[in-house]
Amino acid sequence: MPPDRRTRKRLATRQGISDAATRLFIERGFDNVTVDEIAEAADVGRMTVFNHFPRKEDMFFDRDEEGRETLRNTLRHRDAGVGPIEALRLLAHRAVSEEPLYIHFSSETQGFVETVEKSATLIARARAIRDELAQVLTLALAESAGQEATDPDAQLAANLLLATWSVAFIRAHRTYRDSRSPTKAKSVFLALIERGSRGIEAAMAGTPYVHAASQQTTAPTRVPRKRDKNSR
Repeated sequence: MPPDRRTRKRLATRQGISDAATRLFIERGFDNVTVDEIAEAADVGRMTVFNHFPRKEDMFFDRDEEGRETLRNTLRHRDAGVGPIEALRLLAHRAVSEEPLYIHFSSETQGFVETVEKSATLIARARAIRDELAQVLTLALAESAGQEATDPDAQLAANLLLATWSVAFIRAHRTYRDSRSPTKAKSVFLALIERGSRGIEAAMAGTPYVHAASQQTTAPTRVPRKRDKNSR
């Protein structure tokens, strides 16, 4: 069911605040922008800003929940015969093809990354988000494999996966910064995802996170693993 008029208006206001804040943060630096300036740029009151975003840094990382939901849905709706780790490897390939904001390499996203790197507050929040994602991914992995939420194998797999994606993301953005080539950045990203996925599969061998709970007699279709010179 599509959202009603009130919900659409609320979401539009929230997006307008986030867009105004992000533009100011990138132009002037996160620590040099006040909430009052954000409210003025978004044409809303100060309290309206806080009603939508309890913390200033939440305006910058406003797509956080979208990323969490993508992880949950990928694991919940993976094809039969595809293990959880493989499902997330395939997600990386789809993301590079579809280019959502979190796997997009451009001057706009480069400005986003550089803004984070220049702010201790944003760096701290990014680390906190990573820790929160580890918990979300641990629960989603355990659920997808029919295990207890406290399963240590799920926790290990989640942290290995996040480490792989984090390194791939950072290196790909550095490649874009140096080359200004989205193609090269994507190649580096996928090469590291492939290498990391092989290592995780080896580390988690014998667990339900490598093999699907319900095995098929024929192997599932896989995106070919390509060796790339950037992964050496």
